[in-house]
Amino acid sequence: MKIKTLGIVLNQEKRSAATVLGRLEVLLRSLKIEAIVPASGADALPFAKPVPSQDLRSQVDAVLALGGDGTILHTAHLLNGAAVPILGVNLGSLGFLTSFTADQLEEALHGLVADQLPRVNRRVLACEKWRDDTLQSSHRALNDVVAGWGQSTRIVNIRVRINGEEVTTYRCDGLILSTPTGSTAHSLSAGGPIVHPDTPALLLNVICPHTLSARPMMIPDQCELAIEICETSKKLLLSVDGREEGSLEEGDRLAVRLSPQGVTLLQHPDHSYFGVLRHKLHWSGSTHTLRT
Repeated sequence: MKIKTLGIVLNQEKRSAATVLGRLEVLLRSLKIEAIVPASGADALPFAKPVPSQDLRSQVDAVLALGGDGTILHTAHLLNGAAVPILGVNLGSLGFLTSFTADQLEEALHGLVADQLPRVNRRVLACEKWRDDTLQSSHRALNDVVAGWGQSTRIVNIRVRINGEEVTTYRCDGLILSTPTGSTAHSLSAGGPIVHPDTPALLLNVICPHTLSARPMMIPDQCELAIEICETSKKLLLSVDGREEGSLEEGDRLAVRLSPQGVTLLQHPDHSYFGVLRHKLHWSGSTHTLRT
């Protein structure tokens, strides 16, 4: 794949951002690659061509996400299903979605130009919010869709159907619907399992259920979920990949299914998913061999 234009999405709050941008400008000039940036972030990248955020997806061959996992999620949101690969370079500690560090910037871009970086496709959720018979909004989630919390901690009743079949009505604080990629995000903190990104599944997890029998559930990723807010004394927040997307009221419905358009990530050739888990979750084990 010939790289002529490279989109750049930057988390300006990272301390190392200014230093990395200086190196990046020199590197792109030497590789004869045009840098393109969403207009909202143009002030930090004077060497890049600014374009409206909605036009980024149609004007770049790839996108360089400089920041962390949140920057990857934001970049996926900007691309909105376009088949444009994302190269993540972490400006902090190693992330779940980024496999290059700031010190590896040159290696990452040379690998991109030489088309030597492995590509992985990550599943994405398509979510529709309905009120009465009116479609209120549509969303895409690389990590998760969350209905929960709000203006009080009173429990709510949420009915779940899968492929039209009744599952149950949960009395809980909310629900998390996640992809395998998102299993190590909000769902994990709510007691959900770690699901390998290649697993063809979706994950339903209940937030603080009012019964000990409620447990996280993995279902085939071809299933369609219908979520209905049956009874609530509060407005629930609808969160998509950590972005607040309005509220949910009694009677509102969510239709969630696998999107036909995933997200393509470019990884380091030596990337190890389990190595990332060991690092991020601080796993450790015995350093000696058991003897019998």
